[in-house]
Amino acid sequence: MFENCYKGKRVLITGHTGFKGAWLTLWLLQLGAKVYGVSKDIPSNPSLFEVLNLSKLMEKNYQVDIGDKETLLQVFAEVRPEFVFHLAAQPIVSLSYQSPVETIFTNVMGTVHVLEALRQSKNLCIGVIITSDKCYDNVEWCWGYKETDTLGGKDIYSGSKGAAELIFKSYYHSYFKNQDIVRIASARAGNVIGGGDWAVDRVIPDCIRKWSAKQKVEIRQPQATRPWQHVLEPLSGYLNLGLSLFLGKSFGESFNFGPNSNETYTVLELVNQLKSFWHELVDIAIGTDLSFHEAGLLKLNCDKARAYLNWQPTLSFSETMAMTGEWYSAFYSHNTDINKITITQIEAYVNKASNLNRNWSR
Repeated sequence: MFENCYKGKRVLITGHTGFKGAWLTLWLLQLGAKVYGVSKDIPSNPSLFEVLNLSKLMEKNYQVDIGDKETLLQVFAEVRPEFVFHLAAQPIVSLSYQSPVETIFTNVMGTVHVLEALRQSKNLCIGVIITSDKCYDNVEWCWGYKETDTLGGKDIYSGSKGAAELIFKSYYHSYFKNQDIVRIASARAGNVIGGGDWAVDRVIPDCIRKWSAKQKVEIRQPQATRPWQHVLEPLSGYLNLGLSLFLGKSFGESFNFGPNSNETYTVLELVNQLKSFWHELVDIAIGTDLSFHEAGLLKLNCDKARAYLNWQPTLSFSETMAMTGEWYSAFYSHNTDINKITITQIEAYVNKASNLNRNWSR
């Protein structure tokens, strides 16, 4: 799998205690990597990172804020990573309205600090800089956004992610383009779902919190559509991109990772699918709180990832919802080994990819 390029390698993940970071940590451990993590805190309670007890399985868990450049540089000097996956961010749109300066500092200057640490690397190092599908200036057209479309955004979070992409590109051309020691690329994905997400103001965690407390959930924009995808889909893209850089390709490029264009569903469709996997009768209500701007329509064009990386999504929407619903149902039933369930889902995903002849799964 991934040509065994991660086996025995020192891999540093920023934001490893978050939802995507925890899944990526576990998968890399399954691939035989030596995983190190940098995060300032545990971002939710419960936390997938703690539920899986990942701090006991990885090489070292650094409690460091990526806003602290000097300490981050010390971590890089100590670990000497061979791969870096930069996921650390302030990821919540609603919180960006409440804390704009913190959001911009973390998402923009945090990325600068990671790129600075990479710039000082003395050994071959692969850097995958993860931003978001929100980095595009979303005019809510029906076509999927391509990597060459305009960056920007009407909210602070989107603007910070667009700015991070601009910083990535300028660093590449200023420092990394004409050398072969540090190889970087960026990845854009969003609306990731799956078991173990308990972040605030995200539709599935909101549902799970309310339903587990036997309360009705309120959804803000039932007809808003998003490119929903299981967390393992973009992670397979990030790992595939890391392999491509390792093999000497894709330097300085940006890639979208998302579902097929016909796999875009509304919030209401998502919630109704999730209901069918819950162990008790639940109900929903249509909310009226539109106190901050959220796009009604967002789609991605992933043709570049297909053409350059030979990557494409593996799961259908129904399979994505089944994996997500079954994970939460198992967790709240309290009679299942959740580590085993999570690893089994990774294995099932890899097997499905192998059956579909996805190159990375071999």
